[in-house]
Amino acid sequence: MGFLDQLKDKLAPAKDKVGDLAQQHQGRIGEGLDKVAKAVDQRTKGKYHDRIATGADKAKGALGKLAHKDSPGGPTPPAGPAGPGPAGP
Repeated sequence: MGFLDQLKDKLAPAKDKVGDLAQQHQGRIGEGLDKVAKAVDQRTKGKYHDRIATGADKAKGALGKLAHKDSPGGPTPPAGPAGPGPAGP
């Protein structure tokens, strides 16, 4: 067994724990991300507003994926702009 395989085996329980915590506290974490994004936007006087908003959205998307990974029958994270859309003509 290689070094990376051993590392993955040791980190697997931590990954599961993080997923569980993310699922339990997803709303609070999302609110925290919004609060931080707003504070940074105010400090930069809106100069990087688009980049900050994009970063916050990506972080919330990653949080959603982490929180809902391997939860059978549970809610799925919302589809992003590249998500499934209506069928073509």
